[in-house]
Amino acid sequence: MSGVAHRYEVTARREVWSGRIFSVVSDDVTMPGGGSAARDYVRHVGAVAVVALDDAGQVVLVRQYRHPVGRHLWELPAGLMDVGGEDLATAAARELAEEADLTAGRIDVLVDMHTSPGFSDEVIRVFLARDLAEVPAGQRHDRRDEEADMQVVRVDLDEAVRMVLAGEITNAACVAGLFAAARARDGGFAELRDPRAPLPR
Repeated sequence: MSGVAHRYEVTARREVWSGRIFSVVSDDVTMPGGGSAARDYVRHVGAVAVVALDDAGQVVLVRQYRHPVGRHLWELPAGLMDVGGEDLATAAARELAEEADLTAGRIDVLVDMHTSPGFSDEVIRVFLARDLAEVPAGQRHDRRDEEADMQVVRVDLDEAVRMVLAGEITNAACVAGLFAAARARDGGFAELRDPRAPLPR
C-alpha cells in the first residue's frame, strides 16, 4: 500500500443543470497517473430519515409512490434537508410528525449513509426515534401530491428486517436504518450517537 494518498483536486467545475433539490455538475479532477478526468455527478441537498421504534418493538413504515422507479416503496418517514438553519434532529422530528403523525421524546443518530457515491454526493442521516406519542388530530400535517395516498403502518422490527431480506423493502435508507436499528436494539442501544454529531460531508 502506498503511504501517501493522491490529492484529487478540482481544476474546473461546470453546472450542467440546476433544480430545487439537486443540480448536475461536471468537474475536472486531477488523477494519480497524471492529467485530469471529467467527473459528472448530482449535487444533492441531503435528507434525513427516521426509524420510529415504539414500546412494543414495532417500527413505522410508510408506503409511497416513487416516480423514477414507477412504483410504491416501503420507506421510513423522511425528507429533505431543505429548511435553512434547521438542525438535523429538528428536521427528523418535523418529518416524523408530517408523515407519521408522531412526536418522539428521544432522538439519537442511528446511521449515516452516502446513498450512491458513484454519481451523487447525497448523504442521508437516519435517526432512531423512541418514546413516541401521537400528534393531536387538529395539529396534523395536510399531506399533498404523492403523500396524499401514503400508507402508514407499524411492523415488528424483526418482521421489517425479514421484509428487507425477502426483497420487499428496497429503499436504501430504509434498508440501512432497519438493519442498524436491529443491531442497536440487540446491543442495548449502547452505540447510538448524539443527535448533534457531525455529518460526514
